[in-house]
Amino acid sequence: MGDFISKLKSLSDKSGNAQAQKNGVASESVPSSSNGSQQEPDHLESTPPPATRSPLQKLSSALKLPLIAEKATAVTRLSYQDRSIYRHKRLWLGLLGLAAGGGLAWGYWSLERTLPSTDDIPKFVRRGTLTIKAADGTILQQQGPATREKLTYQQLPEQLVHAFIASEDRRFYQHSGIDFLSIGRAIAKNVVARDVVEGASTITQQLARIVYLNQEQSLKRKVQEAMMAQKINRELSKEMILERYLNLVYLGSGAYGVGDAAWVFFGKSVDQLTLAETATIAGLPPAPSAYSPLVDLKAAQERRDIVLARMVEAGYITEVEASTAKAEKLTIKPSIPKKIYSDTPYFTTYVQQQLPKYVSKEVLEEGGLTVDTTLNLPWQKKADSVILGAIKNIGPYEGFGQAAMMVIDPKTGEIRAMVGGDDYKKSQFNRATQAQRQPGSSFKTIVYTTALAAGFSPNDGYLDATYMVDGYKPRNSNRKHAGWMSMRDAIAQSVNVVAVKVLIDVGFEPTIKMAKAMGIKSKLLPTYSLALGSSEVNLLELTNAYATLANKGNFIEAHAIRRIFDRKGRVIYDASFKPKQVVDPGTVAIITWMLRGVISGGTGRPAALDRPVAGKTGTSENARDLWFIGFIPQVVAGVWLGNDDNQPTGSASATAAELWHNFMVSATKGMAVEKFAELPKLEGRKGSIKAKPVRPNSTKTGFYDPEDGSGSSSGYDGSNPNSSGGSSESSGSGSYSSGDSGSRSNESAPAAPSYQAPAAPSSAPPVNETPAPPPAVDPAPAPAEPPPPPPASEPAAPPAN
Repeated sequence: MGDFISKLKSLSDKSGNAQAQKNGVASESVPSSSNGSQQEPDHLESTPPPATRSPLQKLSSALKLPLIAEKATAVTRLSYQDRSIYRHKRLWLGLLGLAAGGGLAWGYWSLERTLPSTDDIPKFVRRGTLTIKAADGTILQQQGPATREKLTYQQLPEQLVHAFIASEDRRFYQHSGIDFLSIGRAIAKNVVARDVVEGASTITQQLARIVYLNQEQSLKRKVQEAMMAQKINRELSKEMILERYLNLVYLGSGAYGVGDAAWVFFGKSVDQLTLAETATIAGLPPAPSAYSPLVDLKAAQERRDIVLARMVEAGYITEVEASTAKAEKLTIKPSIPKKIYSDTPYFTTYVQQQLPKYVSKEVLEEGGLTVDTTLNLPWQKKADSVILGAIKNIGPYEGFGQAAMMVIDPKTGEIRAMVGGDDYKKSQFNRATQAQRQPGSSFKTIVYTTALAAGFSPNDGYLDATYMVDGYKPRNSNRKHAGWMSMRDAIAQSVNVVAVKVLIDVGFEPTIKMAKAMGIKSKLLPTYSLALGSSEVNLLELTNAYATLANKGNFIEAHAIRRIFDRKGRVIYDASFKPKQVVDPGTVAIITWMLRGVISGGTGRPAALDRPVAGKTGTSENARDLWFIGFIPQVVAGVWLGNDDNQPTGSASATAAELWHNFMVSATKGMAVEKFAELPKLEGRKGSIKAKPVRPNSTKTGFYDPEDGSGSSSGYDGSNPNSSGGSSESSGSGSYSSGDSGSRSNESAPAAPSYQAPAAPSSAPPVNETPAPPPAVDPAPAPAEPPPPPPASEPAAPPAN
């Protein structure tokens, strides 16, 4: 027993020495190993300090039980080591968590930086749409998935706003773009129902999806949608969010926005909707086709009742109001979306045809374009009234079934009004831009303009008598001749013989070149009948040519588009047509003065206004085409009357002039009176271009023509009172004297024989005519006289309607 106690003491001393070393106290005696080396207890390193001893350790030491204390120390040592390792793991887990959180934060920040600007929302336009506006901003037509009835927040009825909030997003005013409570509620309901019975997308999320995203069901799209919704909520007011959402949400049957839906389903505006109708529309977003009252009225009513119940839950309406609305029978009045069809179809179709000139194919395919046009809506309405009224009320009596009008601002080249026919639904053929017709005497203006530009004087005299050049015989419409007359009198009375002679003197090449410079794009044939309008043109280009004169000789291409915006509201085309001087100012002043004579004492008298007017009538062969093109400094307008099958009319160009007058009276109301340029000095005037006279193979004048019963027996012998020469005939040489009927007299036309036509009634035929065009004549002299011209060929007409 004594030996056992001694051993315990020995172990206790060892333990005490080890503890003293641990505490930094020198041991008095350290036992040695059997081999004499100093040995340190193996538990010394991990023995905790006294302050950290466990109760078991303290008890063992007090009882002097070293074995128990050692074992307790070993247990404590293991526990302490485990705790250290555990703390090490927590450190690494914390670091990993911080890294993951930082990565997520960085990723969120990076994604947020790439989010589009909310500035796009107020001006957002869907892809595939096309909006065409008049000059004053009025929408003329909208195609594709466009919102046609845009409303401001102030125009939205409060009841309508409440219905959508109750149905789609009852915590709209509380959440920050994402409603986590709604997400939880929707998940719970969907789990219980084992089906998707409720969604959790807020109104803000739906707006983000409409404007920036697609309908793809993916995690990436959901994350982007949520982030964008929060950004929208931060940067836009709740009122703006509601306004844009209620204008853009698709509600079925081609209705985009609540304004369109009210019209499409009930044929009324939003402020006229009943509570039942409002709830019906508010119930459409989740499934516009399934809940459409045009598709399934019963389903629409059931969905309406759900919306009404939610409005009661939200406190927007009472139970009584809901019950009354549920009992209301829905009266559906289907209507076509507004502006899907144009009230100015000829013009808007022309605009669409012009778009490829200004934007690429890719941009057109993407769509979302808004086009600002040049159309003056009040003028367009008046033009429609004048032309359609004439077709209906005058056409049956005067033999024309179609008509067209073109109105241009000569200072800008902008097309301000366009009428292409009587009924676009029956015929989409635009007679203002597509119909190629003979302009008749209205083309004489270009012939005389060319002659004046070449230095001719309006007082130069020409012999109006029977005349044949290279087998071609121009005839005046009244089959009479007036003898020697000035160019000014000849254009005022629309004398055909003189016009042909002027063309011969100035030449085919300069005349055609002048016509092209003034705006004529159609092919012009170098024939004698060109002077009388035998080459076909369309109303747009002929009116554009006259606009060049109204703009002091500056050509600006007629156009209908001012600006084009892409779907984000950026300007991608801005019209910038620069004027080009193609006719010298002196020539413009003289021809304008001559054309004013057409109005004051010639064939254009019905077009007279309370201000200076210049213009010219035109009638093609057999009165197939009736024209009047007239202008004041601020406006130029052209009128055409005729038949699609090219049949003759029984009317005259005076009717066209009268219609021009009727339109212009309205268009110029309140418009300042501008004067034309002063007439320049005529003596010693030099031309700005060079004439290239035609050299005919043969000419003959002053002969008796049995076809029109005229010649020297008509009361005038054909002699020039200002020269000793009489009528003459030239053959083969291509030259002729100043007294020959094929040339002008350099002296002013005598006053006595100058023909002054008496005022004719408006029903009388005009004194102009375009005979059948002969074959083209080579300006160079030919060795032999050409054969007689063939019969006139009928011009191509648009398809009959």
